[in-house]
Amino acid sequence: MIPEFNDQGNLPEGIHPASMQELIDRFGYNPKRAWLLDGLSMLIKNLELAGCNLIYIDGSFVTEKEIPGDYDMAWSVQGVEPHKLDPCLLLALPEHRNEIELKYRGDVFPAEIPEGASGKTFLNFFQEDKNTGEKKGIVAINIGGGQ
Repeated sequence: MIPEFNDQGNLPEGIHPASMQELIDRFGYNPKRAWLLDGLSMLIKNLELAGCNLIYIDGSFVTEKEIPGDYDMAWSVQGVEPHKLDPCLLLALPEHRNEIELKYRGDVFPAEIPEGASGKTFLNFFQEDKNTGEKKGIVAINIGGGQ
């Protein structure tokens, strides 16, 4: 279950497991959010085909912000067959992020690699509020079968 927001409008600290349906029910409440979820669903289909089992959702999408710009998502590289991935997901340069965002409507990163400036893995980087430095929560979704 996805918990209520804290006083800062974020999810409370921690990784909160949820199903895709729970994510849709909680965060798909307006046309912009539904459009973002549609892009996320397209991305998940590709990741599943490549063997990805777990994704993490972050960004303003999982806050109380009514109209987020996009979603931030990290996918676990464990068990993924790179040759089955959409090739744009393997592009490493910052300018390639535009290609990913145009196609899937979000910022997408491998969870276990370091974020450039902080040196933290994206999984850990996502759990810190970039404005305050305080810890915050993210949503984890098992996309590989069981919930």
